[in-house]
Amino acid sequence: MTHKILIIDDDPLLREIAVELLGDAGHECRVAEDGLLGLASLEAHPADLVLLDMIMPNMDGVEALGQIKARWPDLPVIVMSGGARTITLQSLLRMAAALGADEVIPKPLRRETLLPLAARLLTRGSQAA
Repeated sequence: MTHKILIIDDDPLLREIAVELLGDAGHECRVAEDGLLGLASLEAHPADLVLLDMIMPNMDGVEALGQIKARWPDLPVIVMSGGARTITLQSLLRMAAALGADEVIPKPLRRETLLPLAARLLTRGSQAA
């Protein structure tokens, strides 16, 4: 079964890597450059899983996560971040978990981390439906 995954990140290289990793695993991927575009994409094309960066322009991952969970509470979200200069990676990821992220992972993305998490969340979502 092909799952639809939305990747929301402002880094084009990260989006490309995520699409390659998840696409090679048989998933259909769409991308958005920030939280605003990600929400618009979800409105137009439902997804089975969201991969969400925390630090982006226009609408950051914190606000996007809050809106995603308010509108689609059962939609699994994996939050990722490479950290920032003014806040630690651990603080960002704890914040994401508190806001309802299903999983939090650091960047750079690693196949051995991302694919099992995605598979587990997609399986859980399929069982709930």
